[in-house]
Amino acid sequence: MSVPRSKLEQRLLQKLADREAQGNLRQLRTSTGLVDFCSNDYLGLARSEQLKQLIQQEAEKYKHLPVGSTGSRLLSGNNELFEELEKQVAAFHHAEAALLFNSGYTANVGLLSVLPQRGDTVFYDEASHASMKDGLRLSFAKTYAFRHNNLDDLQQKLKHAMGQVFVVVESVYSMDGDKAPLQELASLCQQYGAALVVDEAHAVGLYGPKGEGLVTALGLEEQVFARIITYGKAMGCHGAAVVGPKVLRDFLVNFSRAFIYTTALPTHDLLAIKCAYRLLPSLTKEREQVKALASQLYNELNQTSGIRCSPRDSIILSVFVPDAKKLKPLAASLQQEGYDVRPVMSPTVPEGSERLRVIVHAFNTTTQTEGLAEAIRRHT
Repeated sequence: MSVPRSKLEQRLLQKLADREAQGNLRQLRTSTGLVDFCSNDYLGLARSEQLKQLIQQEAEKYKHLPVGSTGSRLLSGNNELFEELEKQVAAFHHAEAALLFNSGYTANVGLLSVLPQRGDTVFYDEASHASMKDGLRLSFAKTYAFRHNNLDDLQQKLKHAMGQVFVVVESVYSMDGDKAPLQELASLCQQYGAALVVDEAHAVGLYGPKGEGLVTALGLEEQVFARIITYGKAMGCHGAAVVGPKVLRDFLVNFSRAFIYTTALPTHDLLAIKCAYRLLPSLTKEREQVKALASQLYNELNQTSGIRCSPRDSIILSVFVPDAKKLKPLAASLQQEGYDVRPVMSPTVPEGSERLRVIVHAFNTTTQTEGLAEAIRRHT
């Protein structure tokens, strides 16, 4: 017996009303004319005229390809541009092979839903991205969280693991902005025979000699089984790749439902990724600039009574105030002054850890960061 539509709508409305009563109702919005302290466009590539021109020039070489991919890659959607780009991605990140996915979310779900098998054990950092947790929920392996960046907690759990063991982390965490202790994690995984999987979404572009990511910056390519490389952040485009051994690529082509049963990326997205990789090694100045500005903002905010800013040495900063209920009015006041800053509320972060999430970019200026710090002080 079907549920009458009106009752279903009432149920949905009640769910929305409950969330609004908690002060956590999400809404889509646009922002124009504000100073960007919100987006993931860390190096400014998403707005780069040079990148736009490179894409246009490169498009001429591939004008024989259709605008859309026309199907999944295992049917009609594969072409020489995919194959060339995956070889380029693998070489850039010092890996044997790479496989492109349609987004970072899809890559995490596509990898983590099939790599761990029934009888295996997965330990993931409790602060891992929702896409990683969603992928693991689809897996038949036993999955357990360990306390954020807590090596002792992880080691105690590793002692009781069964089957093939996986440890799943982010190199730079999307909400807290802090780094995983990758060297220590790699040593633990080697000690217990675990495979280390690292999501590099918020590290690619910012770390490494050419922006390869934190794994490469630390020389850990051989000790990490798989990396997720996401293009919607510092690289200013869209899509993602899983890099690792060739056997992993072959396995995903055969078993990853998120890869098999979806239309492949369109030509323009592939060209954007290819051209962003061409620019990435030249952005040393931008990498230095964004880190210097973030350090300046961190120091200024932590000198203010009643404000706590963390972490040190990150371009993703969390600003905490004594009363979380004042975060939304604070963000609204900052936006009225021209600064695009957003509050992050529960359930996106655990209750009690609500904060302003401030992201610094290479295109921001010292004047802008100083102005933002002063505005936060004035309205707190």
